[in-house]
Amino acid sequence: MSTPALELVRPPVDGPCAAAFTTRTGGSSGGRYAALNLAGTVGDAPGAVRANRALVCARLDIDAAQVRVGTQVHGTLVRPARAAVGGGFLDPAHRWPVGDGLISDDPGAAVGVFGADCLPVLLWHRKRPLVAAVHAGWRGLVDGILEAAVDALGGGAGLGAAIGAGVGPCCYPVSAEVRDRFAARFGRGVVRGRAVDLADAARTALTHRGVPRSAVWVLGSCTSCDPDRWFSFRRDGAPTGRQAGFIWPTR
Repeated sequence: MSTPALELVRPPVDGPCAAAFTTRTGGSSGGRYAALNLAGTVGDAPGAVRANRALVCARLDIDAAQVRVGTQVHGTLVRPARAAVGGGFLDPAHRWPVGDGLISDDPGAAVGVFGADCLPVLLWHRKRPLVAAVHAGWRGLVDGILEAAVDALGGGAGLGAAIGAGVGPCCYPVSAEVRDRFAARFGRGVVRGRAVDLADAARTALTHRGVPRSAVWVLGSCTSCDPDRWFSFRRDGAPTGRQAGFIWPTR
């Protein structure tokens, strides 16, 4: 049986940048991590993670030494990305500073976030080489991480955004308390029965902060529904892999 080819999802960007979302297909990992797991903290073999990261960088034509990620803690910290000291992105054990949102204005310096149900959200300035990558789970969304990212990029009117795959309302029942928090912040429209719609909440957060609705692209794929394309913690539990979103200025 042939190995599936690496699949990348390239959102339509309209600024001086490039962006991509990975799926789970086309990598070197096996078992529950098959095949393109990019996270180094979930128990996968370090050699496989290193090979997967190198493969993605080669396909995107970006320098792995210039890729920066953060330690994700479901917080709201959005900060400028820092260059790695040591092995950097190709070292799965590298200890990155905390940050669920990273900003880059350095051409060629990519920022990335991981997810396996939480949303990877990529933002860019449509006129200037300025980008951000944000890890947006339900806690981050309710606590305002996307609004913080928009503010850090100088306001919403000049921005575009791409919302990647995350768990959909079809597969995301939550407690009444969480539903009430989403309704209070984003309106009742993001509550779907016993579930919440993370992607709709993210789009609402962005547009309420001034990003034009026409400038927000939503992939609209549920990670839990499609095990061939996406890792999903809610579907599979731990351990499981992570896909990622990357964005970088081009000039």
